[in-house]
Amino acid sequence: MVATVIGFLGSGLGTVGGVGGGGIFVPMLTLIVGFDTKSAAALSKCMIMGASAASVWYNLNVRHPCREVPIIDYDLALLFQPMLMLGITFGVSLSVVFPYWLITILIIVLFLGTSSRSFLKATELWKAETLLKKEMRKPQGTTNSRVELLIETVYEPLIEKEEKTALQVIVFNLKWKRILALLVLWLSNMALQNGLVVCSTWFWVLNLLQVPFAFGVFSYECRKLYRESRDRKNAGNSESVCEAAIEWSAPNLAFCALCGMLGGTVGGLLGSGGGFILGPLLLEIGVIPEVASATATFVMMFSSSLSVVEFYLLKRFPIPYALYLMSVSILAGFWGQFFVRKVIAVLKRASIIVFILSAVIFASALTMGVIGIEKSIEMIQDHKFMGFLEFCTSQ
Repeated sequence: MVATVIGFLGSGLGTVGGVGGGGIFVPMLTLIVGFDTKSAAALSKCMIMGASAASVWYNLNVRHPCREVPIIDYDLALLFQPMLMLGITFGVSLSVVFPYWLITILIIVLFLGTSSRSFLKATELWKAETLLKKEMRKPQGTTNSRVELLIETVYEPLIEKEEKTALQVIVFNLKWKRILALLVLWLSNMALQNGLVVCSTWFWVLNLLQVPFAFGVFSYECRKLYRESRDRKNAGNSESVCEAAIEWSAPNLAFCALCGMLGGTVGGLLGSGGGFILGPLLLEIGVIPEVASATATFVMMFSSSLSVVEFYLLKRFPIPYALYLMSVSILAGFWGQFFVRKVIAVLKRASIIVFILSAVIFASALTMGVIGIEKSIEMIQDHKFMGFLEFCTSQ
């Protein structure tokens, strides 16, 4: 019962923040339910997949808060997905080699850093929303120039939109060509990773093939964003090609590749979703909270489902437990989105999403950090080996 409640709250808040909640699920499953670390990581992926799928379905029924575009940014999803999946493969390999104490230190440093940065971003957005509310109460014509810039990102549209039916909204939010591209990417990664003997020749060949494949897809999307951005600028159109408010230059694209890899590596190391990096990153490059949450959750649905299939083939989790926990997560993902969207609509503060993101990452840092320190101390007392392990013999 306790695990169900924690799982429900973790899934609901995790999907709203766009981070999945894996940092809460793994400690819960090991401490409360009693699973070993490997089974807990596998079940955590099942919960993330269920919550993400429910959240994506909910978001497909929601219109963009201030533009006539889908709420999911498919361009950013295609940009980050290949690097995220490559990072997951790398992270899973590192989880076999790295000693437990080192993984614990990485968790604490990385999660506290991203949590702090997200909290500062949330505070900044809250202040901007407060200023905007004050200015909107003033008579027309007295709004200052700083607030006029904020109006473009106001979370309740100033101009009435054309009414659409629920079906029209879903159809508008679905971009089948982009989804098909993501499915091809998903299937390709699945084909490259499964059915191989660890450390065999084909294992190394096919795993190394993921590198040029991932960079090829990433480079294609980079060129697309760069050309569209350049053409719009030359035509005098200041509107961004996607939700990110950055210039698509080589340094910025390299930064996105690095962060995508880092997010996937963290997900592979900890059995959590890459959203712990992707969520804060999307906010950092100027994506508004609702779209950042919807896009990060959409990306996590693909990456977590890939891991679930792999864990299923390896028989890493008991199916009855997986089905039950996924059912809890699906309900939590839907109701979490529903409740928080209602709160945002009443308070007119989308910064709530960023505060939730920061809180979930911070809670994950505490739970996984405490458990990691405790286990490391036990290993020292039992005189267990604390160094790096050899990859092939540790499988």
